[in-house]
Amino acid sequence: MNSITCPKCGRECNRLFDSVCKDCFFETFKLIELPLVLHIRICSSCGAYFHRSKWENIGNVEDVVLKAVENALFIHSEAGDVEVYLEPKEITPYIYIVRAEVDAVVREEPVHAEAKTEVRIQRTACDTCSRESGGYFEAIIQIRAAGRFPTEEEKRRCSSIAREAMENMRRKGDRLAFISEVLEQKEGIDLYMGSMNASRQVCKLIISDLGGSFSESPTLVGMKDGKNLYRITFAMRLPEFRPGDVIRFRGKMIQIKSSGKKVNGISLEDGSRFLSTPEELKGAEKVANIEDGVLTVLVSIEENAILVLDPETYETVTIKKPMSFNAEAGNEIPVLKTPYGIFALAHSGISQAK
Repeated sequence: MNSITCPKCGRECNRLFDSVCKDCFFETFKLIELPLVLHIRICSSCGAYFHRSKWENIGNVEDVVLKAVENALFIHSEAGDVEVYLEPKEITPYIYIVRAEVDAVVREEPVHAEAKTEVRIQRTACDTCSRESGGYFEAIIQIRAAGRFPTEEEKRRCSSIAREAMENMRRKGDRLAFISEVLEQKEGIDLYMGSMNASRQVCKLIISDLGGSFSESPTLVGMKDGKNLYRITFAMRLPEFRPGDVIRFRGKMIQIKSSGKKVNGISLEDGSRFLSTPEELKGAEKVANIEDGVLTVLVSIEENAILVLDPETYETVTIKKPMSFNAEAGNEIPVLKTPYGIFALAHSGISQAK
């Protein structure tokens, strides 16, 4: 093979790289470039990283430092089969030194390069944390119950669903997914929400878990860039009847099993299944709750009826025998005494005892 003289250094070579030998070419070739100093902003509250005019949730401080170096590291466009190794070293909580090593292939030749940078961290408050601490909100979820006040357990459950949903949505990128304030009201609770879209999702999750319905009511609060700004009030209504409630509907005594878009129950008189909607049940009377049931003595059993002791007067009364009844005379069985009579609770959670 004929040798070639490098016009720059005069050495003989087998191949020219941009009219010079390999040594002369790579002497000036910059595989990587990295600024000597990098300045980054990290939220002192949530750890978000400010990059390209927006805040991003990346991870811990070291993850943010490495991400910043990756974004600042320039690798020549001719490089192929690139391998990057970054080694961070914490000097102080506000300063990191990061060493970068890069291996690549350029024009079929292996190339190695190293560089160091000092990463200086500025602690500040991101837009989301500033808004959250300042009480910013785009929507209010007013949690109420139809025809009653929500129970403490229902209020706790709704708040828990909202907080879990906010955490999930924030991890997925909705930085306004936060609850800025929770106000306890006699008739329920009010949740002040940072994100309008997240609020709508919370209402749907509460309905899925506890049943009920909600409506939206916008209020004009100002203008920005020529556009109207609205806040939305989500009026959340939990079902009037909860699982375990016993209602009187169209002359029948029904134990509610589940309540949502559909209301499922069971007849205390004959054990038949009951299915309705919250709208159809308007006007139904709540008689008691299954927890009001008490144990009483089963005196005797007939074909379609049983004789029990009235739990208050101890008189013997005859009541209808429920389906799947398997107790024996002398046992204690759960019953529910109401203004409409006494009912055996064969499907109750109250344990039977001898």
